[in-house]
Amino acid sequence: MAESGQQKSMNVRIQTAVVRAGFKIGELAGPGVTARVAAWLWCRIPAKTEREPEPAGGTPFEAVAQGCVVRGAWWGDGPVVYLVHGWAGSGGQLSSFVSPLVRAGFRVVSFDGPGHGRSDPGPHGPRSSDGVEFGRALDAVAAVHGPAHGVIAHSMGAIATMLTLRYGWLSTRRLAFLAPMQDLQSYLDQFCAAVGIGVRTRRRLEAALLRRTGVSVPELDVSGMISDADSAELLVVHDRQDRRTAYDRSVELVASWPGATLATTERLGHRRLLHDAEVVAAVCRFLAPDAPIAASGLDVDSLDRLSPTGSRRAA
Repeated sequence: MAESGQQKSMNVRIQTAVVRAGFKIGELAGPGVTARVAAWLWCRIPAKTEREPEPAGGTPFEAVAQGCVVRGAWWGDGPVVYLVHGWAGSGGQLSSFVSPLVRAGFRVVSFDGPGHGRSDPGPHGPRSSDGVEFGRALDAVAAVHGPAHGVIAHSMGAIATMLTLRYGWLSTRRLAFLAPMQDLQSYLDQFCAAVGIGVRTRRRLEAALLRRTGVSVPELDVSGMISDADSAELLVVHDRQDRRTAYDRSVELVASWPGATLATTERLGHRRLLHDAEVVAAVCRFLAPDAPIAASGLDVDSLDRLSPTGSRRAA
């Protein structure tokens, strides 16, 4: 018999209580071992990831990142636009952007991150990955396909993109961040609070993550890497009701990025905006301002339609 909603809620509460008790004991008895368990949980890919089909007609390709095969596909010819999905996602989530960009004269390149979709697990094994691995995967893909005219990145894909601009092969003229995850520090704070990780374990957890990735948690902050974008133009699209990534952080990012634009949506949440006709058309128009971009028969002439108050532009 299937569990009722009440039963599932009770089970979740019980599991959370057990985990918190375990971490509390571990904080006292063995913070080093407890930190390793916490790092394992933090980097664990959910069993159910968001997979969506890609458009037909793509040309498959492979790239090697950290000794592991990253798989993707490309469509069209012309300047390159990379599509970068987020945590527990797949390249197919950004499929709505492929056809309009190909019609506008671009080559569109999509891939699945390590341990996601069709790609092999990363160097730490099945169902384990992190933002730095994503960045290195994008770096490997960019080494195959070359410099970008633009990058469209969703959620944690924004951090991966900025890391690649800082450390890798990628360069670009335009960036479109959709519901971007701006940093990992605040999410690590939430994770530690949720499972009851104490100060001693937290210190060792951050050290373990640094050993794993080679990048400290505070460095994984989009605002701290603005100079690495080499004056690329930025469009951020974010929904006020997004429950996964903070809309207010996007307001702050746009205010600190010279010439950046924030387009605000309502009631699209974290993922629905990826397939919204007006969002798709506006992002494509940002990447190709001189091309006749339309979506679902609706020609979008400006970003103002995405927000009741119009798009916000940094001073």
